[in-house]
Amino acid sequence: MGQINAGIVPVTPFQQNCTILFDEEDKVGVVVDPGGDVDRILAALKDNGIAATAIWLTHGHIDHAGGAMELKDALGVEILGSHEDDRPLLANLENQAHRFGLTGAVRNCEPDRFLVEGDRVSFGSHEFEVLHCPGHAPGHVVYYNRAAKFAHVGDVLFRGSVGRTDLPGGDHPALIRSIREKLLPLGDDIGFICGHGPGGRFGEERRSNPFLV
Repeated sequence: MGQINAGIVPVTPFQQNCTILFDEEDKVGVVVDPGGDVDRILAALKDNGIAATAIWLTHGHIDHAGGAMELKDALGVEILGSHEDDRPLLANLENQAHRFGLTGAVRNCEPDRFLVEGDRVSFGSHEFEVLHCPGHAPGHVVYYNRAAKFAHVGDVLFRGSVGRTDLPGGDHPALIRSIREKLLPLGDDIGFICGHGPGGRFGEERRSNPFLV
């Protein structure tokens, strides 16, 4: 098996980082947070010869999960995540779409399996630990690959910022606890991809993120 590689397909008017994680040798991988624009996600998989074996969700907001059911139908794969505390969000994606004035094939989502702290998910030989990190959304999870020193943190942490907590289910103190108690202890050298904008490393956020210093 080769190293983990990642491709980002910005989707929806929110320019959410739909992420394709894959093995650079055998081109087997997963799609993380297909929020919409499923035709663009499918084109990226086809153009790069990547076989997606599952869909992973970090949380249940429209820009991260709005295209999950459509992509599941197109690929014939399972949807894993987020944590069950996000079930109400995932069951109301169509209402979320209406509230934000979004159009397109948004459908409420019922994952094949919700995830809990300590679960492990994988593609090929690449295993990721599941961390339950509420605050931005009650059931938000992070996917952490210890061997690669890499995490997909969704909307928990951004470069120079943190996830918003003014949406239903948001909890700012819980979000900061998730970052301080779950993410930063993994180490300063952990690289991350987030749900919007550029990624970074935990050490830089620990030292300079205004929400954490």
